[in-house]
Amino acid sequence: MPNNIKGRGLTEREMVQLCLELEKGRCRSISHTLLETSHGELREIYQHCFQTATENQYALFEIMQNKGWYQTDIATPAEIAKVQAFMQNNLNPSNPE
Repeated sequence: MPNNIKGRGLTEREMVQLCLELEKGRCRSISHTLLETSHGELREIYQHCFQTATENQYALFEIMQNKGWYQTDIATPAEIAKVQAFMQNNLNPSNPE
């Protein structure tokens, strides 16, 4: 992947990739702040910001996926069942200590 076209700067793919990475970082930052916020009205503000950031992140992901720039594997039913079992065992252990 070239990092510029005849010296004109970033490619479209690079720009969208950078925006996606920035939005992912924004989601992480807001979620950490939200988890530490106890003031009700402030939590609502952060929740709204987090919702907006996740929507933006997903829109950027969809752009990249539709252009063939971000490929994801389709999970098999067996892989899904494995993850579900793992999560169930970790969230609801049968032998609490």
